[in-house]
Amino acid sequence: MDATRPRSLRDPDAVSERYALWQTKPTLAALRDYVGDLSIHGRDAPAFDPTDAGSDARVMFVLEAPGPKSATTKGSGFISADNNDQTAANLWQARTDAGLIDGCIQANIVPWYLGAASVKPTPLELADGSIRLRYLIDLLPSLDTVVLCGDYARQGWRRYVAGLFDGPGPVVIETHHPSPQSLNFGTRRAEFTAAVARAGTRP
Repeated sequence: MDATRPRSLRDPDAVSERYALWQTKPTLAALRDYVGDLSIHGRDAPAFDPTDAGSDARVMFVLEAPGPKSATTKGSGFISADNNDQTAANLWQARTDAGLIDGCIQANIVPWYLGAASVKPTPLELADGSIRLRYLIDLLPSLDTVVLCGDYARQGWRRYVAGLFDGPGPVVIETHHPSPQSLNFGTRRAEFTAAVARAGTRP
């Protein structure tokens, strides 16, 4: 994540630089294989932000599905809090306020692009994506906290992921999705900010 400003991936040069880093950073090798496997199976899956922690992540934010600004054809091609949309900017602000600049990775309960933001996962897509998220967790040996953002992330985790750990698994914090439609309602923005802050205070 770019700690200096939100929406930094609106800049095509920043996208190019990040893509070069994604292709070469050694700690991202397993994640590149993970994304590549999704592509082999016909899924349009964005890359993980190479300026995040990659396989060294301690905290993982799980949203619903990649938005238009993370799609490989219409946006940056990355799952990132630096994308040029308000959902990303809301997460960027909450992470910044919590001091969670480092040590994080962002993912989705369905890791491939579904279409417009109004398109929601089908039950089959939610099940498939959730199982693939469990595979992703195996690539993150330092992971200790998962922040589930929104109803679909929570449902997928509870139904398909939570029971797949031999031990207790990571600590789970449930909160709202960071989209403006979600947070611009009642006390949700404050609740979201507080949930991210809790992830930032975990030892």
